[in-house]
Amino acid sequence: QVQLVESGGGLVQPGGSLRLSCAASGIMFSLFRMAWYRQAPGSQREMVADIDLGGRPTYVDTVKGRFTISRDNAKNTVYLEMNSVNYEDTAVYYCYAQGMSSSINYWGKGALVTVSS
Repeated sequence: QVQLVESGGGLVQPGGSLRLSCAASGIMFSLFRMAWYRQAPGSQREMVADIDLGGRPTYVDTVKGRFTISRDNAKNTVYLEMNSVNYEDTAVYYCYAQGMSSSINYWGKGALVTVSS
């Protein structure tokens, strides 16, 4: 059974930092592209960052220079380091795993991040 379990969400002040983690089980983690998506209230889900099998990251423009995605294949875990957060970063953040075939993909249940003073 495949599971992606996010952790680390919560309340953070503007300008603060937070680190999200996603622990994967039931998949050959090193063979999956991993990504973080987010969905703000009333908005569509958007990809925030992804990291390929070789560890190369890509980011949406709105988080470049502030967020860092990384993966630890030994721990089957992907991280999202969030710095200098702002109100627009408030959203449910979802972990996503993409296999070799586009039909093989999995989602976590999400972690809520609320930016508020």
